[in-house]
Amino acid sequence: MCSLLVLLVPSLSRLAMTETNDQGTSDRKIVTRVEPEYPETLKRLYLGGVVRMEIVVDTNRKVASAQLLGGNPILGQSAMKAVKQWKYVPAGAKEKFVVRLEFDPHR
Repeated sequence: MCSLLVLLVPSLSRLAMTETNDQGTSDRKIVTRVEPEYPETLKRLYLGGVVRMEIVVDTNRKVASAQLLGGNPILGQSAMKAVKQWKYVPAGAKEKFVVRLEFDPHR
């Protein structure tokens, strides 16, 4: 299975993102990326984890839908709220991605 794997590590953020395209490789890039908020209670308790979501990006750059596939539900809510604000480069067809966000309280 061919997939695109990109690891972006924000310099000041406590998050890392891996994006995998289920339909093969794609040149579609994120233009606007909103960082998820790390819930203060979980950060204070040093609770982290990985959240996986399936997103569908429309031809007009917007995230049309996001579905939680796995991970802590509280972190998932924060991640989905942010991902729904992402904007991609326009394309001729909808694309489906699996997005993986890691919340690390030790960063």
